[in-house]
Amino acid sequence: MCYSARVQQHLRSLARRFGADVDWPVFEQFFERRLTDSGLKVARALERNFDAPATDVEQRIHARIHAYRQTIATKWETDLFRQKKRLADAQRSLKEKETKKARDDERIATRKIEDYVERLGTLRSTDVLDEDDRIFPRYFVPIVVRDQDRLLIRPMRYQCRLSGKPASYDERYPGTYNARRDNLEGFWSDIYGTQHGVMVVGSFYENVPLHLYERRELAPGEKPENRVLHFNPQPQVEMLVACLWSHWTHQTDPDLYSFAAVTDEPPPEVAATGHNRCIIAIKPEHVGEWLNPAGVSPSRLAAILSDRQHPFYEHRIAA
Repeated sequence: MCYSARVQQHLRSLARRFGADVDWPVFEQFFERRLTDSGLKVARALERNFDAPATDVEQRIHARIHAYRQTIATKWETDLFRQKKRLADAQRSLKEKETKKARDDERIATRKIEDYVERLGTLRSTDVLDEDDRIFPRYFVPIVVRDQDRLLIRPMRYQCRLSGKPASYDERYPGTYNARRDNLEGFWSDIYGTQHGVMVVGSFYENVPLHLYERRELAPGEKPENRVLHFNPQPQVEMLVACLWSHWTHQTDPDLYSFAAVTDEPPPEVAATGHNRCIIAIKPEHVGEWLNPAGVSPSRLAAILSDRQHPFYEHRIAA
């Protein structure tokens, strides 16, 4: 299902690679909206595009990112202070009498204090971290698309809400960050063959039940346990992942650009881990047709998805 991935998010590099334009107005609108909607999530790698702004629009986005971080830092500092007080109260109570409530408060407050300290440290850090480019469902990601006669790079949410569908579809169908190939002409028929995109992926992560990973049945009374596997293509190559996208509009709600990655049956080494889907990495020579599907026959689109890149997906259990 590709629940998480490491994604190339350097905007100018993507623009050069694909001969595309960065849709600066949409990026600016996104970071403006995020000031009042903390649910809009991005990887740190996307924000890094604006660390050293070179144009007026980049400077405005840089200022919005700074303002957002200040707001988040203030909130987390307030929560941190609250947990420190909770810890002090619990420890004072434990000196007088041992109670389950005080012991639970001590344990929970200690854990939350560590979490907030780590969050604040990451928020304020200028270091480039390994996972800065990692995205999850509902993160906004730079996607290469063709809109009318232009190739554009736009921030789109990694969970597709089809045009005309109610916003409640996000909760009813949480798996719509992936578009199954066997349902492209069904559920996805409104945008398959018309609105295609590409996401540049270096590696990806999957959730796999432990018993399937170990190739066994659940033992009597055993509860299913999850493992996160990190898949890396060998030889290492940036994968051009086939995507579908939609532009959702509403009379009162903000516009939403969103997308899904196309998935298919997994190659043998992925299936052997117990996972049953895999993203489709199309070949570079097919990107032009994939991004401009108007006039491309259904059989040709199917052939592009079949004639994919076939690296060997080495895996390890993620921390």
